[in-house]
Amino acid sequence: MQGPNLNTVYPLPHHHKLVFLKNIIKNPLIEIGDFTYYDDLEDPLNFEKNVLYHFDFLGDKLIIGKFCALASGVRFIMNGGNHETKPVSTYPFGIFGNGWEKVMEGVELHEKYPSKGDTVVGHDVWIGLEAVIMPGVKVGNGAVIATKSVVTKDVPDYAVVAGNPAQVVKMRFSPEQVQTLLNVAWWHWPVEKITEHLQLINSSDVEGLAEVAQML
Repeated sequence: MQGPNLNTVYPLPHHHKLVFLKNIIKNPLIEIGDFTYYDDLEDPLNFEKNVLYHFDFLGDKLIIGKFCALASGVRFIMNGGNHETKPVSTYPFGIFGNGWEKVMEGVELHEKYPSKGDTVVGHDVWIGLEAVIMPGVKVGNGAVIATKSVVTKDVPDYAVVAGNPAQVVKMRFSPEQVQTLLNVAWWHWPVEKITEHLQLINSSDVEGLAEVAQML
């Protein structure tokens, strides 16, 4: 056997609170990698309700890599939640029309609706219960985001962050090991190779994994 069926919705047949996320996403502005799952205490099929203020006309994307684990209630605040802060009022007058659209005259869309770009989560990331990821944040590969954290800035590869705003609590590996793991990038291996070397991937033997990678 070569692992669970990538194309199934429920990889655990008797547990329908966990889904392989890419198989339920309908929004073309949300991209999910293979084997990434979402586990929800109520209804995992409603994951897209947790991607907030995601308006088509802004075009920003939520991109989540492979082999990520997302706990119940994880939320992503997208760029549609941003308001201007330079004017006297932060109120979005223009969206209501009826004469108020005049505030948009001669103004580029991105000026009235500030954007911090796509929100990107790397590969092999664990995001804890009810964590919140703010617009434009980049979460590095192998990172861990603690329960109920509010992530307002980029997270380094293999960092553990916690709090509001989230801060780096520790690094999971040394800088040299992190670079080795990024070079190995096991998440891009064929699933047969992942299955064959699962014991190493599921160990702390970074050097052993690197040796295997050199032979692939």
